[in-house]
Amino acid sequence: MIRQGDDIVAEHARRYGRDQTIYDPWHYVPVLAKKPGALRNAAPFKQLALPPGLERLRTRLKTSSDGDRQMVKILTAITVDGLDAVENAAAEALADGVASADVVLNILARSRSAPVEPSIATPDHLQLHIEPIADAGRYDRLLTPLRRAA
Repeated sequence: MIRQGDDIVAEHARRYGRDQTIYDPWHYVPVLAKKPGALRNAAPFKQLALPPGLERLRTRLKTSSDGDRQMVKILTAITVDGLDAVENAAAEALADGVASADVVLNILARSRSAPVEPSIATPDHLQLHIEPIADAGRYDRLLTPLRRAA
């Protein structure tokens, strides 16, 4: 366990044998924002096991020139929305035939519940007794030529 003051910064399992290395790739996800190429080359991410939906998306993104950056955005979203929500969003995006971080993040944003605004009670003296009627016909009068006074 690694601490900074009273805060736990990281926890890693200890191995007592020789030549045993343990990586927790989720610990390194924030670093990926600055170095997205590490997703492809760094040891913690070489054996990163992702759920099937995210793995299919990762495979599709590898063909893109900015695929690493896009995958980093998606992995970062896991820390906010959770693995299941991000996997479902990735599966939905792939079902629509799109492999893009922006689409996955958009699906996640739409799935979050919007804050409910409190309804404001209108005082009785401000209530309308007769609702106004929309008269779109008055715009037709703008189409008729003006008559000049003779």
